[in-house]
Amino acid sequence: MPQYNPPLRDMQFVMHEVFKVTDEFKAIPKHADIDRETIDAVLEEGGKFAAEVTFPLNISGDEEGCTLDRKTHEVTAPKGFKQAYAQYVEGGWPALSCDPEYGGQGLPFVVNQCFYEMLNSANQAWTMYPGLSHGAYEALHAHGTEAQKKLYLPKLVSGEWTGTMCLTEPHCGTDLGLLRTKAEPQPDGSYKLTGNKIFISAGEHDMTSNIVHLVLARLPDAPQGSKGISLFLVPKFNVAEDGSLGTRNGIYCGGLEHKMGIHGNATAQIVLDGASGTLVGAPNKGLAAMFVMMNAARLGVGNQSLGLTEVAYQNALAYAKDRLQMRSLSGVKAKDKPADPIIVHPDVRKMLLTAKAYAEGGRALAIYCTLLLDKELHHPDEKVRKDSGEVVALLTPIVKAFLTDNGHIATNACMQVFGGHGFIKEWGMEQFVRDNRINMIYEGTNTIQSLDLLGRKILGNNGATLKKFGKLIAALIAEEGVNEKMAEFINPLAYLADQMTKFTTELGFKGFQNPDEVGAAAVDYMRVAGHLVFAYFWARMAQVALQQIAAGNTDRFYVAKLQTARFYFAKLLPETATLMRTARSGARSLMETEEALA
Repeated sequence: MPQYNPPLRDMQFVMHEVFKVTDEFKAIPKHADIDRETIDAVLEEGGKFAAEVTFPLNISGDEEGCTLDRKTHEVTAPKGFKQAYAQYVEGGWPALSCDPEYGGQGLPFVVNQCFYEMLNSANQAWTMYPGLSHGAYEALHAHGTEAQKKLYLPKLVSGEWTGTMCLTEPHCGTDLGLLRTKAEPQPDGSYKLTGNKIFISAGEHDMTSNIVHLVLARLPDAPQGSKGISLFLVPKFNVAEDGSLGTRNGIYCGGLEHKMGIHGNATAQIVLDGASGTLVGAPNKGLAAMFVMMNAARLGVGNQSLGLTEVAYQNALAYAKDRLQMRSLSGVKAKDKPADPIIVHPDVRKMLLTAKAYAEGGRALAIYCTLLLDKELHHPDEKVRKDSGEVVALLTPIVKAFLTDNGHIATNACMQVFGGHGFIKEWGMEQFVRDNRINMIYEGTNTIQSLDLLGRKILGNNGATLKKFGKLIAALIAEEGVNEKMAEFINPLAYLADQMTKFTTELGFKGFQNPDEVGAAAVDYMRVAGHLVFAYFWARMAQVALQQIAAGNTDRFYVAKLQTARFYFAKLLPETATLMRTARSGARSLMETEEALA
């Protein structure tokens, strides 16, 4: 059976020693009184909930899956899921970072980020039920009418109800301009929606009394394409003005998808048969409102893979220390045993350190992004809000794509550490691989994220936002450039930053002449950009570790951090050289292939 220990020490290191989040919060009136002790206490309890309540349900939930009653269209979640959710609500966990006006606790997003990382490590399928509610909450909080907010937000904040987003249709995925679901205006100002949606995570279940669906649909006179999409709030049960539940609405589950992973989550086929809904935001402006939820979901998906990377690493490390196999190439290490533990072998260490470096680098990036979100939404300085929003928009596709790609690499590497036992269900490793695989696909495939990063977020404004992040790198280089102890981290970072400028400019010129050049290079470019961001954060973490060691701190944590940083710069960062070469090879070898693909 697998195990899980919340990585509280590393979270505390990133928050308090690298980013000094409580100092940042002092400039934000809403969070000025938040101290380290409060954050640490909340996360310690959150870690207990993840490890003791949801983690024990991970394997059983995967084996049992969800059950659909085709007569009633009701879905039953796996055994124990409903009870765990009740404990989650009772503990006040849904309200952590929500607005106090609607019953939230008003804590910084950083706290929610770390809590959800632990939930994702413990049980990704279970975590998706409450996880999607946060996106629905954010979309309604930003674009809902006062009546919608008053009626629905307190229920979402408390966790009494959950939320979903209904985008995908059988004939279209990411290209939402093709969707066909219709919304007909009614005399009372409501709308009747008709259509079909698929792949709706947590789309139907028995864990709450109501489900709030946010549905994209077209009005009768809507323009063609994405400019004619509106957003509607469609509850499972109609809601009276006093908040009580009324009749069953015309939205129901027509089937459950049979999937590779996340079996414990109900991925529903949703049928809208004259369902009653209300408009969210302006007519034909639905994508703007839905993008609030979609961007939150993309950050959340990156967090899912971060959680799986961490738990896979923990189990592979424990196994490698215990499993005996062969003798070390450099001589016997365990003289009292018939063979050495496999952790003595270089390639086993490479697999373990790959997962560790991707987990700890991903944690730094994820926490940094949520710190930016706190600044974007609540900082009193307009320029700080604007700059924070631009940088988090730049980093969002990297969080979604780079962290999920890395999760694929890491969970597979950790399964490999187990050898044949990793392929066997009882060890839990193959489930981490299967569950992670969807993270590279949904909320916009990683190729879509790569196109968004290169085409829209970077070339779309001539690299202006990339230059803002570049200033952070330049400041660190200026600060540590003459420090010999930092040279092994600063020099490769400075080199890659310089190469990135030339690389981006070159792709921009080629893309201007032929847009397919951007499409051919985008995925490789994404990983280069991801490594640039990781190299910056790993250099900052190494900087703090060196300072602590120089100050006489004997905590071995800092030695371990330096060793992991050295591994990252020596063994993982050099991937960028190959990626830039393949990106520069252009589109011709891909597009002039009619005979090869005939």
